[in-house]
Amino acid sequence: MAATLIIRPLACFSSPPPPHPPPPLLHYASSFRLWTPFFRGGSRILSSPFNNHDFLRRHSSSSSQFPSLTALSAIATGPDRIARFDSQESDTDPISIFNDRILKEQYSRRASGRPNTESDSGSSADVSNEEVDKYIQMVKQQQQRGLLELKKGHMLRKGGSNNGDANFSYKVDPFTLEEGDYVVHKKVGIGRFISIRPSIPDGETTPIDYVYIQYADGVAKLPVKQASRFLYRYNLPNESSAPRGLGRLKDTSIWEKRKIKGKVAIQKMVVDLMEVYLNRLRLRRPPYPKNPAMAEFASQFPHNPTPDQLQAFIDVEKDLTERETPMDRLICGDVGFGKTEVAQRALFYVVSSGKQAMVLAPTIVLAKQHFSVISERFSNYPNIRVGLMSRFQTASEREDYFHMIRNGELDIIIGTHSLLGSRVSYDRLGLLIVDEEQRFGVKQKEMIASMKTSVDVLTLSATPIPRTLYLALTGFRDCSLISTAPPQRVPIKTHLSEYSEAKVISAIQFELDRGGQVFYVLPRIQGLEEVLAFLEKSFPDVEVALAHGQLYSKRLEKTMTRFVEGEIRILVSTNIVESGLDIQNANTIIIQDFQQFGLAQLYQLRGRVGRSNKEAHAHLFYPNKLLLTPAAKKRLEALEECGDLGQGLQLAERDMTIRGFGNIFGVQQTGDIGNVGIDLFFEMLFESLSMVDVHRTHPVSFKSVKLELDINPRLSSEYINYLDNPIEVVKDAEKAAEKDTWSLVQFTVDLRRQYGKEPYAMESLLKKLYVKRMAADIGITRIYVNGKTVVMMTNMNQQVFKMITDAMFSDTHRNMLAFQAGQIKAELLIDLPKDQLLTWIFQLLAELHSALPALIRY
Repeated sequence: MAATLIIRPLACFSSPPPPHPPPPLLHYASSFRLWTPFFRGGSRILSSPFNNHDFLRRHSSSSSQFPSLTALSAIATGPDRIARFDSQESDTDPISIFNDRILKEQYSRRASGRPNTESDSGSSADVSNEEVDKYIQMVKQQQQRGLLELKKGHMLRKGGSNNGDANFSYKVDPFTLEEGDYVVHKKVGIGRFISIRPSIPDGETTPIDYVYIQYADGVAKLPVKQASRFLYRYNLPNESSAPRGLGRLKDTSIWEKRKIKGKVAIQKMVVDLMEVYLNRLRLRRPPYPKNPAMAEFASQFPHNPTPDQLQAFIDVEKDLTERETPMDRLICGDVGFGKTEVAQRALFYVVSSGKQAMVLAPTIVLAKQHFSVISERFSNYPNIRVGLMSRFQTASEREDYFHMIRNGELDIIIGTHSLLGSRVSYDRLGLLIVDEEQRFGVKQKEMIASMKTSVDVLTLSATPIPRTLYLALTGFRDCSLISTAPPQRVPIKTHLSEYSEAKVISAIQFELDRGGQVFYVLPRIQGLEEVLAFLEKSFPDVEVALAHGQLYSKRLEKTMTRFVEGEIRILVSTNIVESGLDIQNANTIIIQDFQQFGLAQLYQLRGRVGRSNKEAHAHLFYPNKLLLTPAAKKRLEALEECGDLGQGLQLAERDMTIRGFGNIFGVQQTGDIGNVGIDLFFEMLFESLSMVDVHRTHPVSFKSVKLELDINPRLSSEYINYLDNPIEVVKDAEKAAEKDTWSLVQFTVDLRRQYGKEPYAMESLLKKLYVKRMAADIGITRIYVNGKTVVMMTNMNQQVFKMITDAMFSDTHRNMLAFQAGQIKAELLIDLPKDQLLTWIFQLLAELHSALPALIRY
């Protein structure tokens, strides 16, 4: 460490400013001017009419739009008060810098839909360590099951072990690479694969194969065995696969920084998830009683359940009858594999216990089918009332339904997103079943997520969105996979070819000749009439009809009913028929311009046929193969490879690699993936998940922290006279610091807003409180100075210290720190005056504290 780092002005130790500087203060002046009279009137500090929640709400377009907190106090109190006590500029005031970071973190949490915490030291103060330990073990067990399912579906590439543990690998087989492919060497970085050529090593007589990789400053030559241990394919979650730059053989420092940045980002993602799901431990509901009538209800199922179905039944039953926390389970299985039966048994448990249940479907067509199936199944139970709410109903009928739901006169309510509206008020809702969640919009998904905090939730999906899939497979969401096909099901034959009218006519004629029905699907409404005219001309004696979302509701309902009953032989539609339709006699589907559909959509559409023991056919047509985008070509390849039954899960994983997994954890992580490529990223993710119990800090109580610095600031008589109630101010400051970080930040913001920037003595008092508060959050119990060394006694271990230092912003502070036997030491090269030493310790702890989002704090 260079001495110049120590003798620079104090400002050099400041935390770096936020990534986006605040806009000019003039932009905010008019917003705050109306509040000024309230702040001049001597009201109590913490009861100011303008609080931080108002601030977050009023200025929440982006986290970069927050003015500095010192600037806020300047606007609120006017220059006359600020001039008297403003001892530092806002951009070098460490308290303001720290407060800005905490405020932005809280806003970011709200913007991403994560639950707000009362403090940065943890959100589950009322959850015991034993409960957290138990939950972490549950997460790890779920990871084991998820990895087994990944391997069972051949979703892992070569390199994984066969015993189902977490030591699997996404490494690439060098012999599968083609010239020009980008690869990632775990120790060197990103390079371009050239070839594999044999060569005779020095001192040997037998040639061996070497992998040649081009880097920015030369070509690497690796034995194939070594390459197999260190190489990953470089993929990005979008159509572009080009990296930002190649690694360097002679200088791997840049690559190490990129890799550390990726690891820190992953750890933050994991911690965010842990926080969400540990927060669920706070929620309680009494377990449902085991109902002897369930055996009779289950016996009405007309088929023999597959082993996977039986396990799903057991999983859901245990969730409802043996756990006190709400269920949040994904049932993932191909179309026709029996997910609805699992849902109906969950419905029976809940409604027979006196609770209401909601079944949410993405389309009215699917909602009507659920209503038909569920009504028939519960027809032997007249005390269980089933209702369907849809846009087909008149205004008065809908009002009647609102009344019935609110008064508990309906037990099972089925419908589309209208069930999430503010008009719908439930009397005793206990269960939410969501079919194909990926089909809902962002707002509906947010409302569904908010309901998960209070009711049991069962999600059904044939091809889950990658976010849902990986939440399940990484252990943060319960998942039951139904991958065994019913005995009567046969695979769907998929035909992919360039469009021609002759091929379309041939495919339809084949189905009509065997007495079947045909789906004809286009990506948009435009063009449906043209196709209808073509089919009516080609098949003049066959009933053909249109179906799409813009049809008059009664007409659409009538059309779908006639198709279900077999009167209409060919249905021309948009992807409104994508989910859930179960028409035994429809065993051919034509999909025109398939390249405009997503992979999951195509898989769902293909699943509309083959619901009986007849061989089904799916014909996917594209206009010209030369015009297909790279992503469309990958979808084509994926569908060709995933033609067997039970491969919806595998297809979801392929879908992720093609179009990206987007907001898996609530924030876009594409940049972090771009640093290392998606394969290494996911290996690092699973590695981090397997260590959730290791990367865990244990905060301590504020009162247990000992700060051994001989600094006892005394407030001047002028400032004491200026404060409305100085004794109460100091007491409130100590109470806020003892409670949590967020309370201390709020107190300081309100103090400065009412009285302006505090004088030096008050600032020192606040710094001491901040230092003790941050130390308590991190798990530091004692801070003292031994010569030129600042020593911090801590309960953290070496691994947690490494995670914290990796996540720190400042290389200066990071390079000063050393860890040994429960002590963090920072050695100074010169003696600092006591006041500067306090500021330096404040800034050092602020750096350590900034790494907390990458750690589990329970």
